[in-house]
Amino acid sequence: MPSNCEGVEPISISGVTGGSQQLTLLEAEVSLTGNEWQKHPIVTGPEAPCILGIDYLRKGYFKDPKGYRWAFGIAALEAEEIETLSSLPGLSEDPSVVGLLRVEEQQVPIATTTVHLWQYRTNRDSLVPIHELIRQLEGQGVISRTRSPFNSPIWPVRKSNGEWRLTVDYRGLNEVTPPMSAAVPDMLELQYELESKAAKWYATIDIANAFFSIPLAAECRPQFAFTWRGVQYTWNRLPQGWKHSPTICHGLIQTALEKGEAPEHLQYIDDIIVWGNSAEEVSEKGKKIIQILLQAGFAIKQSKVKGPAQEIQFLGIRWHDGRRQIPVDIINKIAAMSPPTNKKETQAFLGVVGFWRMHIPNYSLIVSPLYHVTRKKNDFKWGPEQRQAFEQIKQEIVHAVALGPVRAGPDVKNVLYTAAGENGPTWSLWQKAPGETRGRPLGFWSRGYRGSEARYTPTEKEILAAYEGVRAASEVIGTEAQLLLAPRLPVLGWMFKERAPSTHHATDATWSKWVALITQRARIGSPSRPGILEVITDWPEGKDFGMSPEEEVTRAEEAPPYNKLTEDEKPYALFTDGSCRIVGKHRKWKAAVWSPTRRVAEAAEGQGESSQFAEVKAIQLALDIAEREKWPTLYLYTDSWMVANALWGWLQQWKRSNWQRRGKPIWAAPLWQDIAARLEKLVVKVRHVDAHVAKSRATEEHRNNQQVDQAAKIEVAQVDLDWQRKGELFIARWAHDTSGHQGRDATYRWARDRGVDLSMDAISQVIHQCETCAVIKQAKRVKPLWYGGRWLKYKYGEAWQIDYITLPQSRQGKRYVLTMVEVTTGWLETYPVPHATARNTILGLEKQVLWRHGTPERIESDNGTHFRNNLIDTWAKEHGIEWVYHIPYHAPASGKIERYNGLLKTTLRAMGGGTLKHWDTHLAKATWLVNTRGSANRAGPAQSKLPRPVEGDKVPVVRMKNMLGKTVWVIPASDKGKPICGIAFAQGPGCTWWVMRKDGEIRCVPQGDLILGENSQ
Repeated sequence: MPSNCEGVEPISISGVTGGSQQLTLLEAEVSLTGNEWQKHPIVTGPEAPCILGIDYLRKGYFKDPKGYRWAFGIAALEAEEIETLSSLPGLSEDPSVVGLLRVEEQQVPIATTTVHLWQYRTNRDSLVPIHELIRQLEGQGVISRTRSPFNSPIWPVRKSNGEWRLTVDYRGLNEVTPPMSAAVPDMLELQYELESKAAKWYATIDIANAFFSIPLAAECRPQFAFTWRGVQYTWNRLPQGWKHSPTICHGLIQTALEKGEAPEHLQYIDDIIVWGNSAEEVSEKGKKIIQILLQAGFAIKQSKVKGPAQEIQFLGIRWHDGRRQIPVDIINKIAAMSPPTNKKETQAFLGVVGFWRMHIPNYSLIVSPLYHVTRKKNDFKWGPEQRQAFEQIKQEIVHAVALGPVRAGPDVKNVLYTAAGENGPTWSLWQKAPGETRGRPLGFWSRGYRGSEARYTPTEKEILAAYEGVRAASEVIGTEAQLLLAPRLPVLGWMFKERAPSTHHATDATWSKWVALITQRARIGSPSRPGILEVITDWPEGKDFGMSPEEEVTRAEEAPPYNKLTEDEKPYALFTDGSCRIVGKHRKWKAAVWSPTRRVAEAAEGQGESSQFAEVKAIQLALDIAEREKWPTLYLYTDSWMVANALWGWLQQWKRSNWQRRGKPIWAAPLWQDIAARLEKLVVKVRHVDAHVAKSRATEEHRNNQQVDQAAKIEVAQVDLDWQRKGELFIARWAHDTSGHQGRDATYRWARDRGVDLSMDAISQVIHQCETCAVIKQAKRVKPLWYGGRWLKYKYGEAWQIDYITLPQSRQGKRYVLTMVEVTTGWLETYPVPHATARNTILGLEKQVLWRHGTPERIESDNGTHFRNNLIDTWAKEHGIEWVYHIPYHAPASGKIERYNGLLKTTLRAMGGGTLKHWDTHLAKATWLVNTRGSANRAGPAQSKLPRPVEGDKVPVVRMKNMLGKTVWVIPASDKGKPICGIAFAQGPGCTWWVMRKDGEIRCVPQGDLILGENSQ
């Protein structure tokens, strides 16, 4: 066919570089060999050759006139050359074949409670296939008729090939089934392990109906009963849909393979894969495993055995040379998807593409608009952001790269690139083996900022990205391989300081977590080859990590280690450092330069600046020496990441930005401008020196850095003694406050345990001047007023104590409960919230206290930020409420609310079987039990004296004492149904009562609808 032919249907073809070409599609007769012509669509155009799709080319091969064999995609294997595993004897051609494992009938966990659920409406298309399937399974002995108190509904599932699978909805049964240890391996770990094999040939084996091959003990069968067309059946074999079936099946198959001494393989339940460097090797391994499985009693279908092949599909992933790839049919399926029209369709789309997230850089940031419309609190609105994200993620799937293989060895470089973008951290892992010009990606990760992470400082965000990257990389390459960390900003320096900077926003616990993981990973290995090495390198070509151009850092070549300098180069090496200290009432800085060959130091001093300023002045001092002596090259060694990064490339960026960053002048701009001008006339190479190295591992470079560090220190004799005394008082005040306002001896021990030596005189002076301690002492002198005494001047509802308790996060995302106790009776109100905030505090008080019990005169709480802020103060003043904060570190001040918090937690734990699981479903009843409790000597809150009635707006209140605090029965308004038990806890407007029902609901009920009951329940 000539190349200038044109078809009727226009199409556009896009290349990986972003370009596109308009061509046409036509149908023509095609043959690779000149025989067996077939009609097939091809792409062509006026200035383009005829293009055949890989879907056609991969069907086979042809031999050219010279006898060379041409194959496309998966190389076609000639039957006479390599025997395929599917042709082995013993494999079944029956699509519904079921084996029977030769083991004892399995004893499985039995449900603790009888579950009987009726069958719900099923898909009409599934009725006939399921009916035939049940008859077939009954004939095979997999199921049998029964009569059981258990029953679960059938849940038919359509397979990808259009057939139906008989599964039962065992969700109700699963909830009451005792747990057992899981034995199914993690799918991601299997993928990492298979990547590390880097095999050339593969074969897969899928056991036919593996669950139905495992016999169950007779006493375990009744719980699996289901009903179909009026007849109840149960499973004689392991059913699908039960939560322990995968674990039991995987374990039995694994046992059979181990007993038969199977060759090396990977197993995920009933899917098995073998690999090797030749087809013969894989074929032998596959034969051995198939023989073991058949002898054990399993059945294997011919259609479920694939290979040996150089490209194969396992766990839904296409494997080739140890690389993970997205299958072509999955790519076509995703590319053909239409935009979702509701939340459910959006969630389904995200479920499909989310499985391949490791292949897509910035996945989380791309699909963020799609996740936004799936949230329960948001309405489904498909706007421009969603359309753009939908199309972009489909294009990313189409152009996704293969991942792997994971290789090991001392010459293999594992580079982890991390960056903190505007919307979240991103990181990617690359591997480069000797002889490769470009590295291969092992995975891409990204996520959005969570909670307070968006408020982190830029340095903390970079550390967060590095922390997440190190965690992910360790799962892929293990913890033994060396990791070259390439962050956008240096992070290891902060980690080895093992302390947070004064401006940090992340909590101390978060910093401790970062330091522990990264430093531990860095210390793995030998001193000459640490587990993590921070490197200066370029980003992978063509990869965008979500950074704006003004945030990118240009990285330059660094100086070699000092011990690798030649004898001619060492005279031009200088070590720099700077320090700062308070002298008298002023800051004093000192910059120093150390020459290792001359063994002399030169210094400069000044006042009013910081240690960072001194480090920059030290660079100027080194440049002065090099210019004065006309050095050809200056080798600078510094332990300051700020200085090193500036000289490596930030100066160029600042200069292009007119010495501004994001519209603001950079710090110490005149100094940097002077340094930049001088660097244009002198060749300067810079190396960062790690200042935190043990003496046993210190090299000559580290010892020289210690020399300049000593030279930069300000002499102790220059420090004003009076200022030393003031500094000691400051530290003593910090120790006293942080330790919880303890006594003199306790504060001294607390500080000593943390490496701080304080004098007893300084601690005594701080305690004597402490206002909080004075308030606590005054409170201790006052005789405590127990129940009733302290609150005698208040009537019911006029005074409350409130607090928050923390519980495990519920399914609705709530993990805090606002507890409110009425101080005269001990009546408890609760209000669950997702976050302990001032807004939720006001909302809980409005709903649970003001609306039910009237506006109080006094509310007491601790000093938490959710209580002590401007919003609470304004709200309390508007309602005329006196808000009193408890004395810090004085437990009796908040004794009542703390007792009720403990009582509520104890009740929730008892109702949850010893745990706080499902506390949200038990909270209403637990509050009821706390309010209706009592003892032999004391009545509960509900049986206390007459409460203060809630005043109505216009209806006069009729006082009726006979109902208050007593058990009542609420008659339904329609006179239908049973009366509901409750407690009349307050009088409402007119002849009404506020009643707390046993189910936790609060209602204002007319007295005519109430029947007086007994107090004891």
